[in-house]
Amino acid sequence: PDGTQLVVAAGLHVLVYDASDGTIIQPLKGHKDVVYCVAYAKDGKRFASGSADKSIIIWTSKLEGILKYTHYDSIQCVAYNPVTHQLASCSSGDFGLWSPEQKSVNKHKVSSKITCCGWTNDGQYLALGMMNGVVSIRNKNGEEKVKIDRSGSSAAPVWSIAWNPSKDEQHDVLAVADWGQKLSFYQLSGKQIGKDRTLSYDPCCVSYFSKGEYIVMGGSDKQASLYTKDGVRLGVIGEQNSRVCACRVKPDSNFMVMGCQDGTIACYQLNFSTVHGLYKDRYAYRDNMTDVIVQHLITEGKVRIKCGELVKKIAIYKNRLAIQLPEKIIIYELFSDDASDMRYRIKEKILKKFECNLLVVCSNHIVLCQEKRLQCLSFASVKEKEWLMESLIRYIKVIGGPPGREGLLVGLKNGAILKIFVDNPFPITLLKLSTSVRCLDMSASRKKLAVVDEHNTLLVYDIISKELLFQEPNANSVAWNTQCEAMLCFSGNGYLNIKASNFPVHQQKMQGFMVGFNGSKIFCLHVYSMSAVEVPQSAPMYQYLERKLFKEAHQIACLGVTDSDWRDLATEALEGLDFDIAKKAFIRIQDLRYLELIDSIEARKKRGENDNDLFLADIYAYQGKFHEAAKLYKRTGQEPKALGMYTDLRMFDYAKVIRSAVETAFTPTRRIKEPQAAAEMYISAGENLKAIDVLGEHGWADMLIDLARKLDKAEREPLAKCASYFKKLKHHGYASETYSKMGDLRALVRLHVETQHWDEAFSLAEKHPQFKNDVFVPYAQWLAENDRFEEAQKAFHKAGRQNEAVRVLEQLTRNAVVERRFDDAGYYYWMLSMQCLDIARDQRDEMLTKFEHFQTLAELYHVYHPIQRYTDEPFSSLMPESLFNICRFLLSNLPKDKPPPGIFKVNTLYALAKQSRKLGAYKLARLCYEKLQKLHIPSRFQECIELDSLTIRAKPFHDSEVALMCYRCSNKPLLNNQGTACLNCKQPFIYSASSYEVLPLVQFYLEDGVGDEEAVSLIDLEVPHAERTDAPWQHLDNDAQVLKMDDGLEDAEEDPFAPKMIFEQGGSHFVPVKVNRSVLRSMSRRDVLIKRWPAPLKWEYFRSLLPDVSITMCPTCFKMFHSEDYELLLLQHNRCPFCRRPIDEPN
Repeated sequence: PDGTQLVVAAGLHVLVYDASDGTIIQPLKGHKDVVYCVAYAKDGKRFASGSADKSIIIWTSKLEGILKYTHYDSIQCVAYNPVTHQLASCSSGDFGLWSPEQKSVNKHKVSSKITCCGWTNDGQYLALGMMNGVVSIRNKNGEEKVKIDRSGSSAAPVWSIAWNPSKDEQHDVLAVADWGQKLSFYQLSGKQIGKDRTLSYDPCCVSYFSKGEYIVMGGSDKQASLYTKDGVRLGVIGEQNSRVCACRVKPDSNFMVMGCQDGTIACYQLNFSTVHGLYKDRYAYRDNMTDVIVQHLITEGKVRIKCGELVKKIAIYKNRLAIQLPEKIIIYELFSDDASDMRYRIKEKILKKFECNLLVVCSNHIVLCQEKRLQCLSFASVKEKEWLMESLIRYIKVIGGPPGREGLLVGLKNGAILKIFVDNPFPITLLKLSTSVRCLDMSASRKKLAVVDEHNTLLVYDIISKELLFQEPNANSVAWNTQCEAMLCFSGNGYLNIKASNFPVHQQKMQGFMVGFNGSKIFCLHVYSMSAVEVPQSAPMYQYLERKLFKEAHQIACLGVTDSDWRDLATEALEGLDFDIAKKAFIRIQDLRYLELIDSIEARKKRGENDNDLFLADIYAYQGKFHEAAKLYKRTGQEPKALGMYTDLRMFDYAKVIRSAVETAFTPTRRIKEPQAAAEMYISAGENLKAIDVLGEHGWADMLIDLARKLDKAEREPLAKCASYFKKLKHHGYASETYSKMGDLRALVRLHVETQHWDEAFSLAEKHPQFKNDVFVPYAQWLAENDRFEEAQKAFHKAGRQNEAVRVLEQLTRNAVVERRFDDAGYYYWMLSMQCLDIARDQRDEMLTKFEHFQTLAELYHVYHPIQRYTDEPFSSLMPESLFNICRFLLSNLPKDKPPPGIFKVNTLYALAKQSRKLGAYKLARLCYEKLQKLHIPSRFQECIELDSLTIRAKPFHDSEVALMCYRCSNKPLLNNQGTACLNCKQPFIYSASSYEVLPLVQFYLEDGVGDEEAVSLIDLEVPHAERTDAPWQHLDNDAQVLKMDDGLEDAEEDPFAPKMIFEQGGSHFVPVKVNRSVLRSMSRRDVLIKRWPAPLKWEYFRSLLPDVSITMCPTCFKMFHSEDYELLLLQHNRCPFCRRPIDEPN
């Protein structure tokens, strides 16, 4: 069991060999016939031999026979219990159990010849293999517990069995080899594991490795073969001239001994080479000879890929994994581009057998290395390139590149180093060494090449100049840091060596073989396991700091150093005045105090300061190096700073020394024109006003605000002087801060207004309404000066300057009329009217008159705008009916004496004549042309009007149905001299403000004593109407039906509003419709529209006489529209067409 002795049954003798060198120690004699079997006890104290002479002999480890007992038949096999050292001896007809404590042997009969036996690992059960194909499992007393009857499927003799010695297995596993040329596996319960493995020979022996990971088998094929524990054949260990009868693996080693039928004993050592691949932080390696494990070295994630066959080669690159099996190559790819994804799937299979020394995979190719030859194959197994080298290839590595164009780094035995691109048939020679290449790597920028030769010497070259940069001894592998160009590491003689730039090598102990270097992690292969070792980069960082190379030191620190190292880097960089690196380092350790210092120094540099000694003095003062800081302050002429520093620190003795120097230097300082030093001296002496004058005159706003912040808010004079200087220097923020500190709100408002910071001014006016006039009046004037008149008008109005607001609007209106922007003119007149209505609360009569006048002008200009566009532009988007109604409305409402400026009656009559002709109102058209003849016609219309005046006489002298309709009396006049009222009943027409059709509305008034609020509440009361029977047929009691022939008016419920609309025919005065409470109560809210004018105007009420016609009223200007027209205009312009109220503005 300890592997020192080898016991062999050969002929009549038991031979004992020295396992270390194979010399025979002693032949043992005692049997009279052929010895069939031998077995060693687990404790190594004794072993047993069984012979054809039916006897068992127990021998000590000192080769002395101590006991002999017999069976009735020849002994076939023996086995020691691994725990109790009980010996099981099996013959052709029975088996016996013997232990040193008992005097006799317990024997048990069996039904078939026993060919092999074996104990479980815990020594509780004994398995017997029989000639009839049955496996019987017995307990320690010989009682059968499980019988594995294999006669149904295979009655072949069981010739060898073995229990798996592994302690990691969940169940006891029994390997059974029979002469039906099958290998099977069973649990202790008798349940078979997996399927039978077919063999090509008759097996004679089965032996597990000590850890149970592999099986060795031999038999009639004259070979000893290696299998996995699952029965997958891996290969041949050795081949002899005769049948292999026995094989055993040396305990806890990789040696194997086999004995043959011709008496040959052969010992083999099995070397399991490491099959693996590495790319950056992914490492793939072979496990159990048939599996591949991919390990993420950073996250420690692992995934196992079961191949079911011997894995011969592994290659990994980016998201690709290539595995070579005996008869094929399988290409895998990652499921996603996630850097931590560990899920692989099959991309391609190359079903071809390859013999190669090295395998490389790229994005779209695999590269096979065969001695001197490199072959590049696509994943479809098409050979695309082939390169033949002048010497054996010793090393090959993918160095990256675009997909399909990757580069390979190749090292040859003759010392040549080549770079090959997979899409280029011509290799590029980089270097030619005098010795063989062992290991290669190229830096991230492709500018440096590191080589380890066969003498274990590391050589680093500049690829461009071919110059040898440096060399180091005792190296067996090398790798550049993938994140830092100037750093590499190499291993050898049990040490890890890190070299940065041209600095000396930093060493530390390490077991294993270094294969990669990424940031602060070094990937180390020790025996069969790969691990990522975290290596602090402190040593190379300090090497850079010693040479004041702060940028390079920061790059090293980013790879991974301690917080104390970061602080040292920050301090060194700060003292070296490299503020960029210092800031990054202090940010890393979150030192806000030093970050404030760096910000202040950088701000001073932007102002033009460039005295590095002064900056360094401030730094020393922050670090507590006060005397060094004072010396630098004195050297730079900044004694007041040294004085202030010592005073704050209560170091008065040192302060007195500095004070005396300040007093002697004070007057000369002003005389030699050093105002900054003078100002600081004034401050240190408490002369703040003088210091403010010096700083203000020289425009040093930052120093001035520092002083202002130190002053108490009660010191109003110096603060006011600071603020005045800030205003002169146009530093609004500093001036605002100073006035806020003083609490002088009026000065602050003036500042915001003068500097045109309107948002701050508005905010202040909102919090303090007494400044409203001080803000909005200047703002309105500024808007007017910048041609933003509409906003200026609103600002004047908001400030309560109504006269200015009206004056701005009147100017806007005049400009719009002059520029023929009649739509804008109408809008401005409407704004003027609303302005007047707002003022009318104070000046009632005058402003109400103006309100009505401006409202009329607003509507006239609004209406004239489409007429002007029709006469001046070639196309019009309005329908003829709409244009006809607009012209008719305008002519009916124009003043008789003089039309408003810009509105031409010729244009209106001409447009009306054209539209009347189109609509068949020939009589009206002839009338328009007759009126045009009496007016001064522009030359551009002259010819057209004269021609139309002649042609219209050929048309019938009548009008089609295009007349207006009064919905109160049903009269239909085309034109009248009453303006916009009915000729018959004098009822004013209500027009749609878009198409200017007459709407089915009648205005009504409230009787005396009925208020607006009461009227609205009465209208809102829905009174149920009596159901009306529409059927003319009526049933009588005697079942007769009667048809009543009348108009139904008497039965229908009469509308109380209808009698109110009755008027006296031929009357000369307008009779308004007045309603009382009962009529109001009968109205439906859906049929009533209310113009809710603000005071002092009264509300206006309108009743719809055609409820099915949907009418919409703008809640701002109270103009009425057909609902469909209004919605279309809102979609087109996103606002009301008259008052321009935005669609999303609340009522």
